[in-house]
Amino acid sequence: MLRRIDLRGESGPFADRLPRPNLGGEAPVVAVRDIIAEVRDSGDAAIRALTMRFDGVDVEVPLIEKNDLKEAWDSLDVAVANALTVAHDRIIHFHEEEAPQPHVVAQDGIAVTSVPRPVERAGLYVPGGLAAYPSTVLMTALPAQAAGVDQLMLCTPPNLKGEIENVVLAAAYLCGITEVYKIGGVQAVAAMAYGTESIAPVDIIAGPGNIWVATAKQEVAGAVGIASAFAGPSEIVVIADESCPSSSAAVDLVLQAEHGPGGRAWLVSWNEAYVDEVVIAVEQIVNLSPRRSETLDTLKSDGYVCLVDGPESAIQVANEIAPEHLQLMCVNASELVGEIRNAGAVFTGIWGPASIGDYLAGPSHVLPTAGTARFSGALTVNDFQKQMHIIDVSKPGFDAVRGSVDRLATAEGLWAHAASVRERERWAEQGVIS
Repeated sequence: MLRRIDLRGESGPFADRLPRPNLGGEAPVVAVRDIIAEVRDSGDAAIRALTMRFDGVDVEVPLIEKNDLKEAWDSLDVAVANALTVAHDRIIHFHEEEAPQPHVVAQDGIAVTSVPRPVERAGLYVPGGLAAYPSTVLMTALPAQAAGVDQLMLCTPPNLKGEIENVVLAAAYLCGITEVYKIGGVQAVAAMAYGTESIAPVDIIAGPGNIWVATAKQEVAGAVGIASAFAGPSEIVVIADESCPSSSAAVDLVLQAEHGPGGRAWLVSWNEAYVDEVVIAVEQIVNLSPRRSETLDTLKSDGYVCLVDGPESAIQVANEIAPEHLQLMCVNASELVGEIRNAGAVFTGIWGPASIGDYLAGPSHVLPTAGTARFSGALTVNDFQKQMHIIDVSKPGFDAVRGSVDRLATAEGLWAHAASVRERERWAEQGVIS
């Protein structure tokens, strides 16, 4: 089930020895572009037809009634409602604390105030259909709310009955989202980006999805902002040794693999006997799992055991993979964190399974996948804001820089740029301005 890569006795870099992410073949760019064009040309009619084609249900009116959201919350099991509330409060607290504040930088009479300004309208994509992800509602909506976004709309695919799972609607209600649509896949991304007769376009799209959704977001980038990185199928790398029970390492590999096909699950260790124990435990856990089929798909397509000489080589491997989730469950885990350059979220010690981050540690679980952690990070408040700079120039500030502006503009051959400071000098000399 887990294929082995033996890098013992070798020195890094290991890039040429590590398989690249399995995205199910080439990204379906042509098909995605066709679907986007269909939505742009035919709007609501295309949304209905595409939902029938891909989800197998006829959804005449995709917008969920506000009363249905409240009813979903009111009917929710008390224990689940309490758990959602705990997660909500922890997540919003984290993002409010992390939100940037206005600040001023002054130099020689020129004061620049940096002011964060939220986008007006954000579109949230929550995967669904065969599974329910209320946690993703919280993990996308709450950073946007902490950023100050006024309008939130959410798209999620319907199940085989043409409905949205009750717990997802309840999570939307908890977050104060009143605009929820039964639309999934590429057509949802296109509707959010370009709008239809009944759906207003958004300024930014956030949320994870499969390769089709991730590709669609790349295709509409430019027409709309795309928050965070390539947030595709779930991934995990577990670096572990005998200090961690083998069953804990095994279940943590399975917890991300159970999301379904297209993801990655890697165990990296320098203890071969320990690796053998983890592999046996993985097989036992998978056989017990209600999501055995989805888990096996991931482990068979991109599940690996990687043997290395020691912790230093393990960190090199992790940096090459640049995983969405990285768990360090080994001796001196906290000391190894400083060597990690590429990972969406890092969990240290045996008490921190990635599931805690998935639900309520605070940071969003919308994380970079497919190696994009090399240049991107988690979804944050910053994804829903723009930095606006207010530049206040005093007369002493003007005097301090006017000569440099004149010379730089002249060097670039931009006559009017130079004239803009010379003209003010002339008026100042004549006493017209001061």
